Amino acid sequence: MEMHQIRYFLAVSKELNFTRAAEFCNVAQPSLTRAIKLLEEELGGPLFHRERANTHLSELGRTVQPYLEEVYAKTQEAKRQALDFGKLRKTPLKLGVMCTIQPDELLDLVSGLQARHPGIELEIIDASAADLEDRLLNGHLEVAIYCIPGKDPDERLHYIPLFREQFMIVVSTDHPLASRNAICPRDLTGGRYLNRISCEFYGYAGAIWRENGFEGCEMVYRSERDDWILAMIAAGLGFGFMPQSCAKHPMVAARPMVDPEFWREVNLVTVRGRPHSPAVGALVKEAMRARWLGQPAIAIGAERERAAAEPVLAAAE
Repeated sequence: MEMHQIRYFLAVSKELNFTRAAEFCNVAQPSLTRAIKLLEEELGGPLFHRERANTHLSELGRTVQPYLEEVYAKTQEAKRQALDFGKLRKTPLKLGVMCTIQPDELLDLVSGLQARHPGIELEIIDASAADLEDRLLNGHLEVAIYCIPGKDPDERLHYIPLFREQFMIVVSTDHPLASRNAICPRDLTGGRYLNRISCEFYGYAGAIWRENGFEGCEMVYRSERDDWILAMIAAGLGFGFMPQSCAKHPMVAARPMVDPEFWREVNLVTVRGRPHSPAVGALVKEAMRARWLGQPAIAIGAERERAAAEPVLAAAE
């Protein structure tokens, strides 16, 4: 059974005249008649009783008519939905975002997407970096923004660097370390630590601290929520370790961690070789337009440097 056969059948059902039905379908009458005959052979009986002035549906025709109408209507709706999807009208898009990225950092991306692609219905999935990576590889997400420091890039994934920022030690404004310009691991020895469970460096930074003079502290609180950690820091209950953009509270002071420094490079990540919807393409373009921490995406800067270097290399050759 082919869709044009269903369309011809429904036209004849409406017109009750093969000639008018053929005109309505913009097809030669012999072609329409032949298609109806093939459909009748497939369904096992005549669909119409053909009389000179009185063509009408057979019992079989009346039986199958509502089903074929439903099939045709759903097919047309599927085509309409596909067209809307291709033209980014009412197109859903799930974007995974690492939970330690502040909403402020996404405003430029989201506003640009809304302004130039208003048909995209964006849903932001907030989760840890490891969870987002699993969802990408399992096909539950098409695109995500995250980073996993200390882990080699997965060859199955494609990374577009967006921004880079330093991790800070965060203390209350009246804490003795607030007067420092920078803080070393050994400065934290004996302190009270407020642990961000979703931190990108969770389970990784501690070993590096110990290699650089840190001799231990008391963990007094753990939370997945940065706002709770910041409230505890402001109350003088301990220190935190977080990206500079997260340390937003009037009663805390953020100082760079040095010797060693810790940085996160956040990427827009997709799966290599996987076909993506037009909405993902639009998102990537807007990510390249957006400013991240007040700067263009790292990928844009790298591309400009490469383009600028090409004439110099060519001249040298």
